[in-house]
Amino acid sequence: MTLALEQAKFAQNQDEVPIGAVIVQQGQVIASAHNLCESLKDPTAHAELLAIQKACAALGEMRLSDCELYVTLEPCAMCAGAISHARLAKVIYGAYDPKGGAIDHGAKVFQSPNCLHRPDVISGVDENESKQLLQSFFLAKR
Repeated sequence: MTLALEQAKFAQNQDEVPIGAVIVQQGQVIASAHNLCESLKDPTAHAELLAIQKACAALGEMRLSDCELYVTLEPCAMCAGAISHARLAKVIYGAYDPKGGAIDHGAKVFQSPNCLHRPDVISGVDENESKQLLQSFFLAKR
């Protein structure tokens, strides 16, 4: 999660919403990313999606069934769907997102009977640091 938080800080330094993601396979980092929605003018350029794309390219596979995703904020429905399609084994996230999250809040994508794959989920890891990054970013915007 430390590396995901570093990625979130990179995002913040680029005036992006400070969310970072890292994908690990057997203890080795294979991909990392941070939000780039503003820079790329792309609403799909979330940290999770960018990390999944990089991991798939690095492994030459479209399934990440032996990988874990660390992300600083509870994934949205779009990212949860991608996580399911990529068959990630585990998702570890920091701050809860009652408004836009879709794992423990909102759509609860992995609890749907139509969900293709349900990864193990660990929530609230380094929650305070993740939450503080987001709160300070948005406070500065107001």
